[in-house]
Amino acid sequence: MSQASIQERVAAEEGELLARLRAGDERAFEALVERHYSTMLAVAQHYVKTRAVAEEVVQEAWLGVLKGLDRFEGRSSLKTWILRILVNTAKTRGVRESRSVPFASLGPESDEPAVEPERFRGRDDPFPGHWRAYPADWQRLPEDALADRETLKVVLGTIELLPDAQRAVITMRDIQGCEPEEVCAALDVSDGNQRVLLHRARSKVRAALERHLDG
Repeated sequence: MSQASIQERVAAEEGELLARLRAGDERAFEALVERHYSTMLAVAQHYVKTRAVAEEVVQEAWLGVLKGLDRFEGRSSLKTWILRILVNTAKTRGVRESRSVPFASLGPESDEPAVEPERFRGRDDPFPGHWRAYPADWQRLPEDALADRETLKVVLGTIELLPDAQRAVITMRDIQGCEPEEVCAALDVSDGNQRVLLHRARSKVRAALERHLDG
């Protein structure tokens, strides 16, 4: 199927979903909430102090979505529009709590190493800069080792501990499957910043998985 055909199908599906939402279809709305809730929560947590407040922000954003459905003109994807409402709601709440920090102000975290420096040999070593122990070859591991509950727990636990911007970006890209353009539009970051944040986050998750799988 060509890219154009895929885009046409996605547009048709979104148009059908929008019609159902405007008609008050509760099942359509429940499915939409289930699809986007975790992404919205991860983004909201950057702007407010606690998860409980972030959950309130998400609920408030969904009310904004419902009220604004008739005004949605389709200039962006429905998901991008929802995330923009979420970010605006979170910023407003964050200002009230004196904790709002724009994603753009965080920069690409250029001073932060993607992988822990201690995993490489030091300057006094005969082979400075080389790995002390090379990462495991995941291709040789059985699939169930990569999909078991403990491994998933390591991944999700590592993501939960990431800096706010990294957590939001990796959640949107790798868990929710957002396109780079959607992340940039929702979080108000440049494409370069988005890519660096994602690289930092993926590197930390990979390092945690290596430690877990190497045992």
